[in-house]
Amino acid sequence: MFKTRLLSALVAVFALVGCNPPLPGGGEDARSDLQRLTTPAPAGDVEATVRGLNDFTFSLNKRITKPTENFIVSPVSINTALGMASAGAAGTTLDAFRSTLRVNISQGDFHGAMNTLDRELSSRGQGAQGTEGRPFKLSIVNQTFSQTGYKLERSYLDLLAQQYGTGLKLVDFEKQTEAARLTINDFVAVHTSNLIPELLKRGTVTGDTRVVLANAVYFNASWASPFEKTATRPANFTLLSGNTVLVDTLNDSVHSARAATVGGVEVVELPYQKDEVSMLILMPAAGDLASLESSLDNAKLDSFLSALTPQQLDFSMPKFKIDSPSDLSEPLKEEGLAVAFGGDADFSGMTGTRELSISGVLHQAVIKVTEEGTEAAGATAVVFGVTSVPVTRPVKIDRPFMYLIRDRATGTILFMGHVVDPR
Repeated sequence: MFKTRLLSALVAVFALVGCNPPLPGGGEDARSDLQRLTTPAPAGDVEATVRGLNDFTFSLNKRITKPTENFIVSPVSINTALGMASAGAAGTTLDAFRSTLRVNISQGDFHGAMNTLDRELSSRGQGAQGTEGRPFKLSIVNQTFSQTGYKLERSYLDLLAQQYGTGLKLVDFEKQTEAARLTINDFVAVHTSNLIPELLKRGTVTGDTRVVLANAVYFNASWASPFEKTATRPANFTLLSGNTVLVDTLNDSVHSARAATVGGVEVVELPYQKDEVSMLILMPAAGDLASLESSLDNAKLDSFLSALTPQQLDFSMPKFKIDSPSDLSEPLKEEGLAVAFGGDADFSGMTGTRELSISGVLHQAVIKVTEEGTEAAGATAVVFGVTSVPVTRPVKIDRPFMYLIRDRATGTILFMGHVVDPR
């Protein structure tokens, strides 16, 4: 049986820009007592938000993808991190976030749409199966970690509580930096089934750190049409160089799926149980992977999706495992977020002052596809620091291809990447 489990974790770290002492008030007093809002945002706001974020995802992917290497990224993690960070931005810094994330509705409506989207995704797969006998699960959990005695704006904490469901945990970055780092790593590990045990490496947080925003996304699901382990066998896979290698390949001689061929691109959508989430495989003609990635946008994705029809396939795809770290700092600056990294950064919506700026954004994602299932993990760190039927046709995925794991109802992209060498 071919099943899948994917997960992602995300963390944003904030530190004082200068040497100002902690503001009075204390974290305890700043806690929000407000509950998460459950009234759905207007469907139009959610649709506009998803399309904007997907547009940002495709643009960012062009900057960070590694054309000659296997690659994976978790857009939903990156987008959630930046969404929470944008809630504390003001002035031109907020303008930069809105431009980068392609937000074309009011900021309040944007956070409301993010809340609704988060809760919709977490409702997927009711009654469906996951891997290893567990039920289907797609969960998104947020948490705020703050320096004891450091004052955060109540309005900021209220927004995070109501729209992102995040609570507040006090730690001591100044005097117990290592303990604080381990506390955050423990949170991420728990909410990613221990697949990301050390998101924050030594040195990621320092005595100057004041706030960490953490998000963990966990996905565990079975294919709607399972693959048989006994059908796996070696098959040729053509590399970018044109050379062929033998790789273990999953096979199903009569596989039900939605498929199409669009402009020379083989498109296959493999649904998970309940048909709410699916993996979309895009295999272009030999030598055209880079061209496909550079041209992929909302319109092209729409053309692929609209062409899909239910088909019976003689289907095969390779087993693969990918671990792909990415430094997003420079790409995000190129996307229009440079002001958030410098001395002109304005996160006064978070603290009431302009003493925070981003010092780095790091991301890592892992995916493993086997006969038994798929495991994937993604982690992001946004660091704020010193201002600095009978078979109708065969479909063999036997050359470099892209893949997207997406929520079908909203179009949200959970994971995306490409495979150039399944070995």
